[in-house]
Amino acid sequence: MKSYRKELWFELKTRRGFVNITHELERCVKESGIKEGLLLCNAMHITASVFINDDEAGLHQDFENWLEKLAPEKPYSQYHHNGFEDNADAHLKRTIMGREVVVAITDGKLDLGPWEQIFYGEFDGKRKKRVLVKIIGE
Repeated sequence: MKSYRKELWFELKTRRGFVNITHELERCVKESGIKEGLLLCNAMHITASVFINDDEAGLHQDFENWLEKLAPEKPYSQYHHNGFEDNADAHLKRTIMGREVVVAITDGKLDLGPWEQIFYGEFDGKRKKRVLVKIIGE
């Protein structure tokens, strides 16, 4: 069995946002040379997420609206965590959107459904954060 590891780095200029990373992960699969296996992709920061969904701007805005209703950024004073930081909402949003995805690799390609795309979700941006890509297989 072979394994491959790579870190992807992101620095969004906004506090929150979504980045389609599907093509970067496809490049990782190609670089790995693995034809049959699994790809794990996870955020290495507790205020960021990796998830699978549709790449549609309206849906992304719906995510933003929904997450902001569930865990509003302000007022900062509503959260016990916000003593030295102001990002409790980002921790909660990450919990909802998830930490990682695992995708099958079949015949050297990500085995995704017809509309599935992989995203990096940022909930406390304006600084560098990394995502781990680990691929195992043959």
